Amino acid sequence: MSHELVLVLDFGGQYNQLIARRVREHKIYCEVKSYMTPIEEIRAMNPKGIIFTGGPNSVYMDSSPRMDKEIFELGVPILGICYGAHFMVYGLGGIVGAANESAAAEFGRTECIFDTNSPIFSGLKEESIVWMSHNDYIEKLPEGFRAVGHSSKCPYGAIENREKKFYATQFHPEVNHTEQGFEMLGNFLYKVCGCKGDWTMEEYSQTAIREIREKVGSGKALLALSGGVDSSVACKLLAKAIGSQLTCIFVDHGLMRKNEGNEVEAAFADSGVNFVRVNAGERFLGKLAGIEEPEQKRKIIGEEFIRVFEDEAKKIGKVDFLVQGTIYPDVIESGAGDAAVIKSHHNVGGLPDYVDFKEIIEPLRLLFKDEVRALGTTLGLDEKLVWRQPFPGPGLAIRIIGDITPEKVATLQEADAIFREEIAAAGLDRDINQYFAVLTNMRSVGVMGDGRTYDYTLALRGVSTSDFMTADFSRIPYDVLEKVSVRIVNEVKNINRIVYDITSKPPATIEWE
Repeated sequence: MSHELVLVLDFGGQYNQLIARRVREHKIYCEVKSYMTPIEEIRAMNPKGIIFTGGPNSVYMDSSPRMDKEIFELGVPILGICYGAHFMVYGLGGIVGAANESAAAEFGRTECIFDTNSPIFSGLKEESIVWMSHNDYIEKLPEGFRAVGHSSKCPYGAIENREKKFYATQFHPEVNHTEQGFEMLGNFLYKVCGCKGDWTMEEYSQTAIREIREKVGSGKALLALSGGVDSSVACKLLAKAIGSQLTCIFVDHGLMRKNEGNEVEAAFADSGVNFVRVNAGERFLGKLAGIEEPEQKRKIIGEEFIRVFEDEAKKIGKVDFLVQGTIYPDVIESGAGDAAVIKSHHNVGGLPDYVDFKEIIEPLRLLFKDEVRALGTTLGLDEKLVWRQPFPGPGLAIRIIGDITPEKVATLQEADAIFREEIAAAGLDRDINQYFAVLTNMRSVGVMGDGRTYDYTLALRGVSTSDFMTADFSRIPYDVLEKVSVRIVNEVKNINRIVYDITSKPPATIEWE
């Protein structure tokens, strides 16, 4: 089943994936590709529209990223954002320069005035707040362009060449700080590109099932099943696609939440899929003994996962494919092309160089977390699994700062269970998108029963987010935090201090490691 495609060409901007997400929210399929993608490949993809992202460079510098100017000759509508706007201007004969007294740099919330006769501002307020982040500015427009938006310091806050269907904004319409940004993108997609909005989870599931069947053929596949929402949805999708050709391997690495191994096994006991549980706690903890550096932990766990799957595959017989529940934020944070590596996810950047399978299948690779949940609902997955709290593949290994011991794992399991129990009891389990406890490596002096203690500090983390690419800390009521704190220090040994993480993402990540 074919669908419309809008292509986001990435020039290294920090919001590149957010642009793709906003496009998808308009029910239009979108992919992010590097600016280095060959023109022939772009033409073959037949996009309805193209969006140039922002980026940290100055377009007039020789080392800055630029595309072949043939991109402007494809007859496809283009929207340039920030650096993308500068590339459009520069590539079509205009002039971009460094900010000066007459056209200063702008950062943050900025009031902008729009020409609502322009298609991208049609139906919107003439004045509203946008998010600016630029040191350069447009000095001279290319032939055929005109200004359709400005701020007090930026005469070309938005420009258009209506005949060629080229539009550009100096500000970032994709971020929530731009008040009418979602509507601006919608106007570009529907009024300029002529999109119909034909991309749904039902369509995605049908396409994915067909592609999986074609790829696997008569072969066999192993699914890395953790019991989390990502791998559970992947399991449901693969079960519909290839049925008995699928075997689900659940590796209990001894770093699960309290009682979670048994809960996962029970959840899939009557699912109709081949389910194999591998108790490998001693194996993983042995490999991790004495390891403190988080990237090294992830690499070790990633390789050991693969080795366990290889061992199980030999017991089953020849298995051609390994299936993983990798999702888009995993791919982005693990780094691709010019993108920075934030942290290697065990199922992406954590894979060893050699894997003894014909191919790895990642059917959720292009989906954000909320899209994965929507797909799970479409597939009829049990609601408890669809809304299960996110849990990283490396498990508690990256929620224990420093070295890992069985005693630390047990301590964190108990403390985390209390935190989750009280959040659910307060009716906040659907309001907070992810919440968990972290056992820090810091010890401090405390007092219990008139005696001195010198025990660990536990950090609590709760975040609100729609896409897990950005997040804000959750404002958990003080009375709930107090109850959690009192219970943990009274019921869990080796903890005498509780702190709450009030950092957003960015600058922090959601997990601590």
